[in-house]
Order: sequence, then C-alpha cells, then structure tokens
Amino acid sequence: MYLMKDITRDGAPVLRQMAEQVTFPLSEEDEKLANDMMDYLVISQDETENEKYHLRPGVGLAAPQVGVGKSMAAVLVPGAEGEILLKEVFINPKIISHSVQDAALAEGEGCLSVDKDIPRLCGPPRSHHRALPKHAG
Repeated sequence: MYLMKDITRDGAPVLRQMAEQVTFPLSEEDEKLANDMMDYLVISQDETENEKYHLRPGVGLAAPQVGVGKSMAAVLVPGAEGEILLKEVFINPKIISHSVQDAALAEGEGCLSVDKDIPRLCGPPRSHHRALPKHAG
C-alpha cells in the first residue's frame, strides 16, 4: 500500500517525462502497481482509514505519481450518496478529443503530487479518452 511518503512530489522528473506504454498480459509487477494505486484511492476515501494512515483523499492516481514511469492510472469516483460511479485502472490512456471551452471547479482542485491547494485549475469540461481497463488484454 502506498502512503503519502510514497507520492512523488512536484518537480520530480518522472512527472514530466513521457510514460512508457504497458504491455499485455500485465506482468506481476504491473498488476501489483495497479492494485496498490487503487488501494491507495479506496483507503484515502474512507474517513477512518484515511485518518489512520494520514492520507490525502484522491480520486485519481497515475503511476508517475508513485515514481513509476508507466502509462497507467487508477480512478475511483464516488457519487453523492457514497456509491461508486467509476472504479477502474486504465492502461495506456490517451486523450483523443476534448471540448475547446475551459472550465474549473469553483471549490478548486488538488493534486496528490502538489503540496498546496490549486485554486482554479482550468481545463476542458469534456474529453474523450481511449484506454484499456486492467482486466483487458
């Protein structure tokens, strides 16, 4: 399981480098990476476990954020009633299109790799992605 000490901080070269493509079938190492990233998100969103391990809550975690230069990202999106809207590890994700209009969340956004609040991060409100889920291949 990853802890906050394992999260790569802003400024580390791995966060700016092109990530390596991941091959299928996933190696044991890549399976462990995917599972550990998702475990972080699950535990970080549980209030009791979050406090126990001193984690910052997250909805997404990419492999470079844990120091691994591979194209893999875990996403766990909770709904308003606590239900899970999306829980998946994506392999080799690519943005294939996005809207031209920018949008930002009024309350701001955060990034586990940045040790400060990001007041208004602007980006496209809609984008289309292509990726393989972890269980594909």
